[in-house]
Amino acid sequence: MALFRSISIFLVLPLLFQFYTGKSELQLNYYSQSCPRAEEIIKEQVTKLYHKHGNTAVSWIRNLFHDCVVKSCDASLLLETAYGVESEKATSRSFGMRNFKYINTIKGAVESECPLTVSCADIVALSARDGSILLGGPNMEMKTGRKDSKESYSSQVEKSIPNHNDSMSIVLSTFQSIGIDTEGVVALFGAHSVGRVHCTNIVHRLYPTVDPTMDPGYAEYLKGRCPTPYPDPTAVAYSRNDRVTTMVLDNVYYKNILSHKGLLIVDQQLVSDPSTYPFVEKMANDNGYFHDQFARALLILSENNPLVGNEGEIRKDCRFVNK
Repeated sequence: MALFRSISIFLVLPLLFQFYTGKSELQLNYYSQSCPRAEEIIKEQVTKLYHKHGNTAVSWIRNLFHDCVVKSCDASLLLETAYGVESEKATSRSFGMRNFKYINTIKGAVESECPLTVSCADIVALSARDGSILLGGPNMEMKTGRKDSKESYSSQVEKSIPNHNDSMSIVLSTFQSIGIDTEGVVALFGAHSVGRVHCTNIVHRLYPTVDPTMDPGYAEYLKGRCPTPYPDPTAVAYSRNDRVTTMVLDNVYYKNILSHKGLLIVDQQLVSDPSTYPFVEKMANDNGYFHDQFARALLILSENNPLVGNEGEIRKDCRFVNK
């Protein structure tokens, strides 16, 4: 009898500790009782926005990366500069990001049914999942239960998010610090198969001389898109990542970089680095394999150091902390 009592104590202690600290883990169907239609509402809104503004689906994927890689998946990215908070969106790493206003469209729809119940952080995560599916990406089950940060981490953005000119070792190290292996990193780069890049991030590979790792014919095409070495950062001057399947999340991206048609230096480094090249080759040859690895890596990214339980808050407006 004493043995059973001892076993019971060991089983109950972790639960008591969880209750005491207010901590709980992310879980599937977290809102099944508090807001049963939460994920359905988010999916409906993401789909409506996609059919009106197709590029929103691309924005949702980028939002997840920028939010989760900076300390935590906590919607700190969405905070505006106000009430002593300096927005992460104002940093140079956030250049070209857009469609933030539509996050509040999604949030408003959820709030109408379940006030102060569904976090902005979960909306960021679920919209990325649903957006990637609309772009032809893989289906995946995503855990929820994240809480929203009460602060911005703008001072950490520059050191947390790799630059497009960084070495592959820096990029790999950044992702490995949050549990994503080399294979997963290569898969996440596949998100570059959709969307576009502004000329300000391309011209250094074209002028005054063309980067020797770039296909000459492709360089000429890019010069047509970016005819000056000093593009106006506020102008609509860009090139699509993938000219073949422009808005499809597929493995054409890997075929392009194997043909030396990567837009960014970091894209081309996937081919030149011996640790990443085998995965590039494999993904170029197998779209299903790419999708499997993309889903796996995206889920790991979406679960990076979330605020849970009594941590953080549920923002009423994703742009501001609750008053």
